Amino acid sequence: MKIKEIRELSLEELNTKLTDLKSELFNLRFQHATNQLDNPMKMVETKKSIAKVMTVIKEKEMNA
Repeated sequence: MKIKEIRELSLEELNTKLTDLKSELFNLRFQHATNQLDNPMKMVETKKSIAKVMTVIKEKEMNA
């Protein structure tokens, strides 16, 4: 997900997106532990997306 797309979301949508990404990361870690994960780079991408969303949330809180 691009940062431009993330910045267009509202604060509630960002919090929902963050929750979804964290649960997805949990599932990916579980798959990795049981050797069922096909693409390990998906974990890295998910972590980066979480960081982007958290950064935008912080920016919006600072501006408010």
